[in-house]
Amino acid sequence: MRLAILLSGRGSNFAAIQEAIANRKLDAQIVCVISNRPDAAGLARARELRLSAHVIDHRQYPTREGHEEDVLRVLAEAEPDFICLAGYMRRLSPAFVAAYPHRILNIHPSLLPAFPGVDAQAQALAYGVKVSGCTVHFVDENLDAGPIIVQRAVEVRNDDSAETLSARILEQEHIAYVEALAKLQTRKWRIEGRRVIFE
Repeated sequence: MRLAILLSGRGSNFAAIQEAIANRKLDAQIVCVISNRPDAAGLARARELRLSAHVIDHRQYPTREGHEEDVLRVLAEAEPDFICLAGYMRRLSPAFVAAYPHRILNIHPSLLPAFPGVDAQAQALAYGVKVSGCTVHFVDENLDAGPIIVQRAVEVRNDDSAETLSARILEQEHIAYVEALAKLQTRKWRIEGRRVIFE
């Protein structure tokens, strides 16, 4: 399975995927890593691993379309089976998503459809939920709304802050992303509405 990684920061989910590949828990190859930020720690890690690493700084482009065209060009050369968003802080346009239908994955730190968008952990605390978690889903043209692949639950404790809840959810994110990729690779699946059905 050929994977492309898009990231903007530390890339901890990228690191978890790479570790699963190194430990033979996931039969895959990371064919390219793309960051929109030249100072991203995840990009530095990709270079240390001698992976194909690319900076496509969105601030150097006058339009979103121009930036996405160059990202798509690199992806076309890499020929990934799936594209994994790993803390990629750019909303993808409908045209970008249409180029890879049901092949772009994202992970979100809540049990979608609850608490989409930014600061999901703070949203969960403000709402008073007892359980939160993370969701791996396919990306569609809407925000955090694509078909759900895997979810993992995390208890919300009475003394939680957004930071402590985020840290426990992140631990589950690393497990969930690898689980989602392994299921897509090894099991037959289809999409019905917003559900990914595994057989």
